[in-house]
Amino acid sequence: MRRNEGELIKMRKAGKVVAEMHEATRAAIRPGVTTMQLNNIAADVIAKRGATSNFLNYHGFPAVICTSPNDMIVHGIPSDDVILKEGDIISIDCGAIIEGYHGDAAYTAGVGEISKEAQRLLEITERSLFDGIDQLKKGNRLNEVGRAVQKTAEGAGFTVVREYVGHAIGTAMHEQPQVPNYWPGSPGPALKEGNVFAIEPMVNIGGPETYTLDDGWGVMTQDGGLSAHFEHTIAVTAHGPEIFTLP
Repeated sequence: MRRNEGELIKMRKAGKVVAEMHEATRAAIRPGVTTMQLNNIAADVIAKRGATSNFLNYHGFPAVICTSPNDMIVHGIPSDDVILKEGDIISIDCGAIIEGYHGDAAYTAGVGEISKEAQRLLEITERSLFDGIDQLKKGNRLNEVGRAVQKTAEGAGFTVVREYVGHAIGTAMHEQPQVPNYWPGSPGPALKEGNVFAIEPMVNIGGPETYTLDDGWGVMTQDGGLSAHFEHTIAVTAHGPEIFTLP
């Protein structure tokens, strides 16, 4: 769907709230902090900005952010019992609604000093995201995003999760079409000015296989290897991609 300028203005506002959630939670990440504390920090940002959470109660999800440490890929439920420790990595996925329009973005950060391997995973995953974003140009084909993500991630020796993908976004958090983080075998639709997507590579140190916890939410790497997740909400414009969720 193509969004008009009035809609894009609202999505920019939502994106700014998400970016502020990122800044506030990132500043709080340190050993000894619980993932519920990070959730509460993000909830305070939403309240102060007059926004609404698009995560809370989404299919029953009980929090305003997802907190996914180490070998958890996505959809981790914040908890007072999950305490960050030195050397962990933690993925934070945030969303917000302003005037009926959605923003959605994620990042992965180290807790204190992390291993060189973990740091490289974070750098490559974020780079794969921006390489994918570079493909969001009018007239290009949507699945070039996944081709670029896959080339960067696999070229560095990592693997790309297949089961969870990016998506269009607007008046709902998840809209069609989906945006694979890999080349699916066909080019997909041509990109048009006003299209808005959430691009979100999930990249693993080990294999791409996953399983879901008994809580029905947390998605883990099958082999216990580390996973990183980066995401932005981006519009296709006449001047190239515009990222709404940059801090």
